[in-house]
Amino acid sequence: MTKRIIFFSVLLTGLFFLTGCGDDDTAALTDTITLNVQGLEDLGTDYAYEGWIIVNGSPVSAGIFTVDANGVPSQTTFELDADDIANATTYVLTIEPSPDSDPSPSSTHIIAGDFTNTDAVLTVGHDAALGDDFTAAAGSYILATPTDGGATTDENSGVWFLDPMAGPGAGLDLPTLPAGWAYEGWAVIDGTPVTTGTFLNVNESDALAIYSGSAGGPPFPGEDFLNNAPEGLTFPTDLSGSTIVISVEPVPDNSAAPFTLKPLVGTTPNPAIDHTSYQMGNNADATNPRGTVTR
Repeated sequence: MTKRIIFFSVLLTGLFFLTGCGDDDTAALTDTITLNVQGLEDLGTDYAYEGWIIVNGSPVSAGIFTVDANGVPSQTTFELDADDIANATTYVLTIEPSPDSDPSPSSTHIIAGDFTNTDAVLTVGHDAALGDDFTAAAGSYILATPTDGGATTDENSGVWFLDPMAGPGAGLDLPTLPAGWAYEGWAVIDGTPVTTGTFLNVNESDALAIYSGSAGGPPFPGEDFLNNAPEGLTFPTDLSGSTIVISVEPVPDNSAAPFTLKPLVGTTPNPAIDHTSYQMGNNADATNPRGTVTR
């Protein structure tokens, strides 16, 4: 009897030891990363942010989250495989459809950073994000309505991003964007931002002409506000005193409003003089998202 009791006791001890080891091993397989980021906007119901860590050259999802109207993320701490976290070299944040059927990252990378020990500093200028922080961007524009067929009574109702003293030439000096992004011009008319169209090349027309007249416009981004005024506005208008904006927009675009990235902003004098070059100020530092991620 004594021998049986001793054997049973030893067996229970062995089982407890094996079970305990299994629990410890499982717990050791995961770890967390914590995101601290500012300047992200609410993407609406059809899109979400997704983090990725680059492990041995391949992306591993680091969690999906949304941001509310106050810029507060729905989640900031994410549990991942401990080995993946330890071996991660870079963190990348993307904009993804929601729901998303594709397990790979989209091409719309907004901020990224390389890990140095436990932290990665996240910027739009990282090569894995937009590749430029836009702080060297510059631009100018004129008020004119070249598509109105020669009329001269509404010249302050159009905005064109060109330099009349350069031939004319391009009025914008902007870096080339990576896939997943496009530039868009805006005129804020009586408090309502109205698009002048999206573009990739400052020396070509943009992708929109729904407000312009029937005559051809110059081969630069811009728009005449002559027809099809949005609800609440009347065209032609007078852009004196208006704000002119160049934004950087995700492709596909999550919203009809300007995105958070607004590298160039100009305030038109009141009264304004048509065909006169007005300079834009660099607004990149004020609108660029940024942050850190800690493992």
